[in-house]
Amino acid sequence: MPSLTIENYVKAIYQIAARTEKKAVSTGELATALSVSPGTVTSMLKTLGETGLASYTKYEGVSLSDPGRILALRVLRRHRLIELFLVKTLDLSWDEVHEEAENMEHSVSDLLVDRMDEYLGHPKSDPHGDPIPKADGTIQAEQCHKLTEWEAGKPFRLARVLDQTTDFLRYLSQQQLSPGCEGTVVESRLEAGIITIEVNQHRTTLGLEAAEKILVSGLD
Repeated sequence: MPSLTIENYVKAIYQIAARTEKKAVSTGELATALSVSPGTVTSMLKTLGETGLASYTKYEGVSLSDPGRILALRVLRRHRLIELFLVKTLDLSWDEVHEEAENMEHSVSDLLVDRMDEYLGHPKSDPHGDPIPKADGTIQAEQCHKLTEWEAGKPFRLARVLDQTTDFLRYLSQQQLSPGCEGTVVESRLEAGIITIEVNQHRTTLGLEAAEKILVSGLD
């Protein structure tokens, strides 16, 4: 059975690669994501290579093998279903469940996770809009765009929030922003570093750094 550390590494590699659309993830990116030193990352990547979960090339980075990708998706499936289960059954808010799921994802069985999935009606996404991998190891992410790329005046649906830190999620809640809400871009002033949106007749001006972390899609 893979250790907690190995599961955290393969999950982080998968998430960084998916977010940046890179084939290989650098040791620096992993060190930042996992809050460890680059030397610690390099040492662990050798272990991942020896176990056949990843392939590491100096100066190029690390990429997951097929078994590594399967393991990463299993961990993500556990994490995201746990988050949604805590929101739906215990009424925790979306800014409270990430850390709880981090602690629980390594200890619950696949059987329990499958039961959660069934109980919740086989949901497609978690409270933050992240796609939930299926039991067969497949994942289907919705086609989204960064809020900064969205055309002014064109209606959107907030699909996903990439930054899941407590403070950021609470800020979005205060601005009535969460996955599923609908709105429009009122004004996009990229040269000034701001974008103004309107959701539920409430206008909010976001900095570009914040807007980059919000993904939207068109209305069906």
